[in-house]
Amino acid sequence: MKNLAASIAISAFATTGAEAQQNPRVAPPAVYEVAPGLGHFTDDVLFGEFWKRNDLTPRDRSLVTISVLISTGKGHVLVNHVKRALENGVKPEEIGEVITHLAFYSGWPNAMSAVAEVKKAFDELKIAPVADSEAERIQLDPAGETARSASVDANVAPIAPALADLTNRVLFDDLWQRPNLSARDRSLVTMAALVAMGQPDQLVFHANRALDNGLTPAEAAEAVTHVGFYAGWPRAMSAVAPLKAVLESRQASAGTASGNSDIKIVRRGSQPVTGPMERFTGKVQVSGAYKGEGAARIGGATVSFEAGAHTAWHTHPLGQTLFVVSGRGWVQKEGGPVEVMEPGDVVWIPPMVKHWHGASSAEAMVHFAVSEALDGSTVTWMEKVSPETYKRGEEAAIRP
Repeated sequence: MKNLAASIAISAFATTGAEAQQNPRVAPPAVYEVAPGLGHFTDDVLFGEFWKRNDLTPRDRSLVTISVLISTGKGHVLVNHVKRALENGVKPEEIGEVITHLAFYSGWPNAMSAVAEVKKAFDELKIAPVADSEAERIQLDPAGETARSASVDANVAPIAPALADLTNRVLFDDLWQRPNLSARDRSLVTMAALVAMGQPDQLVFHANRALDNGLTPAEAAEAVTHVGFYAGWPRAMSAVAPLKAVLESRQASAGTASGNSDIKIVRRGSQPVTGPMERFTGKVQVSGAYKGEGAARIGGATVSFEAGAHTAWHTHPLGQTLFVVSGRGWVQKEGGPVEVMEPGDVVWIPPMVKHWHGASSAEAMVHFAVSEALDGSTVTWMEKVSPETYKRGEEAAIRP
């Protein structure tokens, strides 16, 4: 940013250049007349403090901002932020490529609406039509792309083969290799859009990809924080847990690579945690949790269910193994019968199979659960099991 006056003149809250020079506030007078608190936070916090932080450059902040506005369909405030982005060093062709990129992540209607608004800014500033870059295509990491493609083929192709084909052939083998936007900036744009749209489950893969593409942990965290101002605090807060998991996993990997090869023992009953109510019905205790370090993807814990307690519906990207330690439990895949689990039983749940498991209605159960992480994620939680479904399980439970 050149100075505060210049920022005001092109901000989404500014009115005219003359007014901006007479009034150092970014928020127009109407804001102070209707919501003076909003005026204070706009002037003193958002633009007076936050946009001046050095954790992201002004150019990066503009990329994050326009990505949020495009992906959430807020085109009506896009024009002035595009002008701000241009002042902050974002090139016209890069703005066009952000729109193209986000068509795949937030949908064609949002992208098409953004084109109309950006064209207004380009016309006003007399910017010539944008052309595709003639630079060499970006070369992605072969090993990483092979693993990603294999995951898509294994988990998506059996259900939606056209989606798997387009994901591999068009999204990653074409869009992500276009030279109009660097791989690092594509990752920044994608992360911002996912957080803004409330897609934290997708964030694990793309946060890892962003760090591989050159985004620093501090920049990733600051991008999430920046999104909070433009998409709301709940969106930013929901992104903290998956980002934390990614950063901790990478720190552990770095520690192993540097020679941390000691055997670790997680003692019986250690680190007891009550299962969160949004993921379990009834009282559940999780203890002895562990996860592999470095390249290892395995993790697990001992889970104790009181009689009648059980998980919500969920899936595991690479499957899960349960070893029943004591008591009597039930497990059910969606559309299948409820089956009994007893001490000594080993239960294998295949990848991406929607299921639930827990104690029977009359007897508590303890099992040891083991699963592997895919891009840092071991589970996707879904809705709770209805009382009617659990009751039907009690009536129909069988042992093969």
